[in-house]
Amino acid sequence: MTDLTKLTLADARDGLAKGDFTSVELTEAHIKSMDAHRNLNAYITETPEKAVEMAKASDAKRAKGDAGKMEGLPIAIKDLFCTEGVQTTAASHILEGFKPEYESTVTTNLFNNGAVMLGKANLDEFAMGSSNTSSYYGNVINPWKTADGKDLVPGGSSGGSAAAVAAGMALAATGTDTGGSIRQPASYCGIVGLKPTYGRCSRWGIVAFASSLDQAGPMTKTVRDAAIMLGAMAGHDAKDSTSAPVAVPDFEAALTGDIRGMKIGIPKEYRVDGMPEEINKLWENGIAMLRDAGAEVVDVSLPHTKYALGTYYIVAPAEASSNLARYDGLRYGQRVMEDGDSLDDMYMKSRAAGFGKEVQRRIMIGTYVLSAGYYDAYYNKALKVRRRIYQDFENAFGTVDAILTPTAPSAAFAIGENEDDPVKMYLNDVFTVPASLAGLPGLSVPTGLSAAGLPLGLQLIGKPFDEETVLRVGGVLESAAAFNAKPFGQEG
Repeated sequence: MTDLTKLTLADARDGLAKGDFTSVELTEAHIKSMDAHRNLNAYITETPEKAVEMAKASDAKRAKGDAGKMEGLPIAIKDLFCTEGVQTTAASHILEGFKPEYESTVTTNLFNNGAVMLGKANLDEFAMGSSNTSSYYGNVINPWKTADGKDLVPGGSSGGSAAAVAAGMALAATGTDTGGSIRQPASYCGIVGLKPTYGRCSRWGIVAFASSLDQAGPMTKTVRDAAIMLGAMAGHDAKDSTSAPVAVPDFEAALTGDIRGMKIGIPKEYRVDGMPEEINKLWENGIAMLRDAGAEVVDVSLPHTKYALGTYYIVAPAEASSNLARYDGLRYGQRVMEDGDSLDDMYMKSRAAGFGKEVQRRIMIGTYVLSAGYYDAYYNKALKVRRRIYQDFENAFGTVDAILTPTAPSAAFAIGENEDDPVKMYLNDVFTVPASLAGLPGLSVPTGLSAAGLPLGLQLIGKPFDEETVLRVGGVLESAAAFNAKPFGQEG
């Protein structure tokens, strides 16, 4: 039998429909792969018994002719989504042991469509990071290696999800993206990552980081798989006031392979100083591929791009400091209290013990920019710049259908590298943050290898709620690039 862990979602869906294998067989193959790749630390909580139960129920459902969009397909769930009765930690010590009594809307949608949960994927603590080295449960290791065999970061924050998909430990995975947390790890691990438009997928039941930026999306092996999974995740949710009441189109039908006559924008401001030549070459190759497919390439300007990273690191920490105030050891989170401690002592000890260094750093930045003396100077000004960044995109989309940029300024780096320089670490998100601030859909597609043999991705940015165009162009880029390199152990 074919190695079931090497199938795409679409292939597995078709194989199940034809009766070539059952969901139980497909799920057990992935559980075996999880055992074999435990050294990558991609999962915080594995749920093999639950997965087999769900697979059996799915096979029974299919036998009755009642198959959903993701029927019988085993996937990983980022441990930021609340899952009923299954530990949900956000990779933080403060939430260790927390078992929600409810299901997030996105996982509800996926499970209602037949998806099978293999476990909860590792991430940066509270989704804060771009290397997956801030998890309380340890670093996730990228399944890709350089020639010298160094362990590499998988990107963050959805690093566990990306590593699980790249290593064949899940057919696909959920991710969340606040400033690039789906797209950047997808680029580092050689898979496809889609951040939908803000409001496309409900945030209800997802542990909040920065509420005006957080958005759930699929992490998959192919663009078609991203279209399939997004169709099963998305939809209006009355429980989330920011969920948009818009129809969910047939995203897979958008993959026509025809982009003739479409206009693709190339923003000059993304040609940043010091950009490595291999990233520039990757971008030029992508431009040539789209032009060869019949698209017209147009230069556009996004003049406020240079302020995006600074704006993000004011807005996101401000919202994080507010959201994470609830973890006080009293109503939420682990409690640390000794005899004679006051209420204030308990708050301080609980939060000091429960939060890691990166989370503490962002809470302090956020509290500072929201403080009475600096609110207008930093937070209010950042909101005004954010509006200008959105207007830049609005102007550009007056003349183009989609925008092409690199996803990240480099390939995956070694674990431990850049750890002592948070600003350098924050620069990993320099190409993904503007679309996040504007709430636009962004898709990362693997299109080449670095000189060290590591995957590199290109990003497509689209108009609000126009994921169909992003996926259509992404499908053409994927076909032209013909990226078929695999990490060690996944060849063949």
